[in-house]
Amino acid sequence: MKAEFRNATREDVGLILWFIKQIAAYQKLSDEVVADEDTLTEWIFDKHCAEVFFVLEEGKEVGFALFFHNFSTFVGRAGIHLEDVYVIPECRGKGYGKAMLQRLAEIAVKRNCGRLEWTCLDWNQPSIDFYLSLGAEPMSEWTEYRVAGDTLINLAKPVE
Repeated sequence: MKAEFRNATREDVGLILWFIKQIAAYQKLSDEVVADEDTLTEWIFDKHCAEVFFVLEEGKEVGFALFFHNFSTFVGRAGIHLEDVYVIPECRGKGYGKAMLQRLAEIAVKRNCGRLEWTCLDWNQPSIDFYLSLGAEPMSEWTEYRVAGDTLINLAKPVE
């Protein structure tokens, strides 16, 4: 199967949000989605902070990937962080997920990136098994930390 891809455009922001809501529902995190079309338009298409592409089946978008550049001080160059990859349930098992990761790897190699990275929820064994089958290695010695919302705002306040 040769997958077809299409880069997202500004006109796709509603579709991007739909895919985000689908992956959030799958991850049991729907209540955490606060993104809206205006915010996505600003950050993806105006500020160019992320990129999105779709995988197509018979011309219809059946999956998406949202990614952005990060930077490794150890490697001394940029990498790609895959924030979300999702294939609609009725199209899983057809090779679209692998095709999207292969496309991301091609983008990373073309841009001379040092790494392609992503995170996965600990309970998501089907995805973990899939990633391992591709040769991905879990970073078990690293724990990701996050500050958000009021905690982020409070951390940003100057010390008096």
